[in-house]
Amino acid sequence: MAENYEQRLTAHNYDFYEVASAFQKAIRRAEEDDALYWAAELYESGQQEYAWKRMIIMCSEDVGLGEPSCIVQIMALKQSYDYLRSWHDYGAMKLPFVHAVLCLVRSRKSRYCDHAITVYWEKMKRGITQVFKDYVFDMHTRRGKARGRGLEYFYQESCKIVNANKLSGEEQLEKEAWAMDYVGRIDRVDEPVKDASFLAVKKKADDNMPTLFG
Repeated sequence: MAENYEQRLTAHNYDFYEVASAFQKAIRRAEEDDALYWAAELYESGQQEYAWKRMIIMCSEDVGLGEPSCIVQIMALKQSYDYLRSWHDYGAMKLPFVHAVLCLVRSRKSRYCDHAITVYWEKMKRGITQVFKDYVFDMHTRRGKARGRGLEYFYQESCKIVNANKLSGEEQLEKEAWAMDYVGRIDRVDEPVKDASFLAVKKKADDNMPTLFG
């Protein structure tokens, strides 16, 4: 049964909920003329904050990964709007408002985030469980320590990234960071090191220090 909304009218006697619906659907469909008209109707009806709230939600719900920077733009425009309002510059306030509407209309769209919420929260409600993958158990976990996994495993498996976009010089810097971390951690241990992986890594680091650091 549909929820029974109490009728509210906008400045030009449209049903408020229908205007709100039209505004959001026009943005989803990239219908610029309709989106701007209904945005103006919400604005003139004193519903600026409601419109901003809807736009901020749409950044993740309807645009999402299609245009990941959209949320940054919309939040910056909201900040600009609030700044102009603090100066009572009511005419200029419309500029960031309309700018935000146009950003959303023209953005590439993806509802991936919204679909993910539906799927994964429903899985939890249904009691569907997830199994830990083996790489989870490193030196920072109880089970990883029990398996004797030390720094070498951590850097080989736990630090592995997929879809990497390494910058110029990053691989060399990574080697230096690893060597420093290996030596630093081992040198801080008060008792003799018994972990074979620590010892092996220390030897690697010691052997490479002259070439790494000159």
